[in-house]
Amino acid sequence: MDAASLWQRYQDWLYYHPGLGFYLDISRMGFDQTFVEAMEPRFDKAFRGMDALEAGAIANPDEGRMVGHYWLRDPDLAPNPDLRTDVEKTLTQIEAFASQVRTAGIYPPGQERFTDILSIGIGGSALGPQFVAQAIGPDFPPWPFTSSTTLTPKALTGFWPVCTIASPPP
Repeated sequence: MDAASLWQRYQDWLYYHPGLGFYLDISRMGFDQTFVEAMEPRFDKAFRGMDALEAGAIANPDEGRMVGHYWLRDPDLAPNPDLRTDVEKTLTQIEAFASQVRTAGIYPPGQERFTDILSIGIGGSALGPQFVAQAIGPDFPPWPFTSSTTLTPKALTGFWPVCTIASPPP
């Protein structure tokens, strides 16, 4: 592709999200207009599905549950006022608990403060916290982060008998 064609493709396919101040350049990805047209119905279906989920559609029919992890980022997306209030209350409790852990307001029995993090999750549910810890944490974090996705008996060395399961205050 010549320079003029590349420049035009860049202009055609550069995405900017003003609310986030975010640019995404997909101009060098290998697709053409035919592909975009073929994918459009699939995108439309995905967006309709997401709208339904955000409106409270049942995402897990076996358990009769909605999905709402994104409500934690924006409680106003919750499909009704009761759920929004529950999410806001839970977020406040999580923030209070985390503050107490960081400031040693709560601590394990016989210890001055928490010294390690053991993230219990299955598959991707543990990867989010680990990603955030690695992405925004210091180069030498004050607490080791151990995930159950890589858990071995050796990884638990040092956790027992001091490991304490704590929950946020009521």
